[in-house]
Amino acid sequence: MRISLKSQTVRMEQLAEIRAWIYQGKVDEALKALDQLLDAAPSADSSLTSQAPPSAALKAEAYYLRGNAYRKQGNWQQALNNYQQAIDLDSHSAATEARRMVIDILNFYNKEMYNQ
Repeated sequence: MRISLKSQTVRMEQLAEIRAWIYQGKVDEALKALDQLLDAAPSADSSLTSQAPPSAALKAEAYYLRGNAYRKQGNWQQALNNYQQAIDLDSHSAATEARRMVIDILNFYNKEMYNQ
């Protein structure tokens, strides 16, 4: 269990660093790190079920951050997809509000679709 806590702490530190990269505009670097983190994250159906909830929360945070990175690039569809994956893992994720805001933005910019 001690190794598990250490590994969770390391991943949380990685997420904090990735969050800073997104804020600083190092989006490509952040996306690469998030892809690696998500590939390494244990799945919820792993044999160690006591680790599933923390890994699900970390994965939800990683998907939320990946959605933010894609949003910053202007890749709205990928942002929405990643926010939805975060919401699927954690319905109380900040991704819920982020997804709603992206949809509001897209509806505002695409209002001509409704005026034809």
